[in-house]
Amino acid sequence: MLTVDHLSMEFSSRPVLDDITFLINRKERIALVGKNGAGKTTLLRLIAGEYQPTAGRIARESDITIGYLPQVMLFHDDRTLREEIMTVAHEDEARFVAEADRTIIGLGFERKDFDRPCSVFSGGWRMRIELAKILLRHPDLLLLDEPTNHLDIESIQWLEDFLKTSPSAVLMVSHDRAFIDNVCNRTIEITLGRIYDYNVNYSRFVELRKERHEQQVRAYLNQQKMIQDTEEFIERFRYKATKAVQVQSRIKQLEKLERLEVDLEDTSRLNLRFPPAPRSGDFPLIVEDLRKDFGEHNVFHDVTFTIRRGEKVAFVGKNGEGKSTLVKCIMGQLDYLGTLKIGHNVKIGYFAQNQAALLDENLTVFETIDYVAVGEIRTKIRDILGAFMFGGEASDKKVKVLSGGERSRLAMIRLLLEPCNLLILDEPTNHLDMQSKDVLKAALQDFNGTLICVSHDRDFLNGLVTKVYEFGGGHVKEHLGGIYDFLRSRKLQSLNELNTRVERGNPRLYSGESADNTQTTAKQDYAAQKAAAAEKRKKERQIAEIEAEIAQLENQQAEIEQLLARPENQTQELFQKYETVKHRIEQKLYEWEIISE
Repeated sequence: MLTVDHLSMEFSSRPVLDDITFLINRKERIALVGKNGAGKTTLLRLIAGEYQPTAGRIARESDITIGYLPQVMLFHDDRTLREEIMTVAHEDEARFVAEADRTIIGLGFERKDFDRPCSVFSGGWRMRIELAKILLRHPDLLLLDEPTNHLDIESIQWLEDFLKTSPSAVLMVSHDRAFIDNVCNRTIEITLGRIYDYNVNYSRFVELRKERHEQQVRAYLNQQKMIQDTEEFIERFRYKATKAVQVQSRIKQLEKLERLEVDLEDTSRLNLRFPPAPRSGDFPLIVEDLRKDFGEHNVFHDVTFTIRRGEKVAFVGKNGEGKSTLVKCIMGQLDYLGTLKIGHNVKIGYFAQNQAALLDENLTVFETIDYVAVGEIRTKIRDILGAFMFGGEASDKKVKVLSGGERSRLAMIRLLLEPCNLLILDEPTNHLDMQSKDVLKAALQDFNGTLICVSHDRDFLNGLVTKVYEFGGGHVKEHLGGIYDFLRSRKLQSLNELNTRVERGNPRLYSGESADNTQTTAKQDYAAQKAAAAEKRKKERQIAEIEAEIAQLENQQAEIEQLLARPENQTQELFQKYETVKHRIEQKLYEWEIISE
């Protein structure tokens, strides 16, 4: 379908792509991976026809169509959402409308948005409009540059399912590991201007790449040893007439030698740790009957939950449902109605998108981190900067010359090194590549404080959080378990909600059932839902009572621990009392877990 033939690309005499060749076949789904700056976006723009190569060519079959979604794009403000979508309508407009509606709803829009002007949507939502237009054209080849950057989890899953069943070939750049793993069946890596093509998904590619990297490093080190030995021979016998022929032979040998290159920067063993978190109270955050309105618009209401010390939780939900708003309420940046209590001795570390604006522009990257680093970590500053793409000369750049993404990464590194016991991270992975995300995730898993993470990155959240708070429809719902536990349960709920929406319309259009049968089913469903709701309220009361008992017992435990800290109080009776209270806490926690499940 499309052939990239001995392609090279230079910018200001700097080679970005060097003599690369590969073929894209119909219906293939290819992940294009590599470090930031490796040339991934450049390759997409070359294939899209926006750039012309320095050498080589791109050969396309005459009838193929290409749809390209760049990271940055221009938008039109003079149309409504529906009018903008209809600009790509094909001849059979009636069928197109139904398909268009499914697509834009799948990407997170609601029907009330259809007649709103495009000018009122944020950049992230406008990107979704452009993505919908591209998908609705059904091109033979889709070029997608970070398509998930502005999508919530539900929209990412919808796009994932769409691409897996689409007849289009796909070549995409994404740092969302779960997304490309689920969608793509081939992986092309760009490194040092060259490509390595693997006919496997991303997870298998990582294993094969590690093996290849080890082989490359061995070959590189062997060549370096040979070069050193040869240069020493030349230097030693350069002026000996009896060795002149051999010296000249060795000189020519070095001149003809094709020097091996390998990316020696390896942060796989970098163990980045947060400073020990000062101990906070048992409940760093308590929220009761919280409500937030912007004018007549209610963002959320009746929000009640408690986060315990040491818990790692995720805030998830569609964009605009109040995740960042609640974070700003916690930080005291917005007013609210209800109760929001920050626990005893809580020290908050906060990362937001505007965090980068607080950096001192006159410092270098290295100075910014050196200023906050203390203890042993100061010896690893260069390694840490390298892990977050500030290796080599980049560490000497002034903050004022950094891009927005680079500043965000630098702000994240700085936060990692400051002592705190409650970390609140709002979309921390947006400007990180996969390697940097791995370093950050490992550090967060070892963090002994409490974590609240707003993110749509499933792979990043997997194995990191043990509780999920879902924002939607003005409510915040608690889900016990990890992110994939939540997604499995949420998918079933979505199907039920879909059935409910069908029944509220004209059920005969979908199932052929009579209205009477549908009404009977609806009544039965309502009765079942009512009974389930009553049972749920009963369980919630039991859980609240158990939590109150646990809190009381933990206070007793803390009091006994204070007494036992003094030698004169260390009696057998007091030790026995301590063990009894500890055992009751364990029993109540087990009871709480059973009822919660």
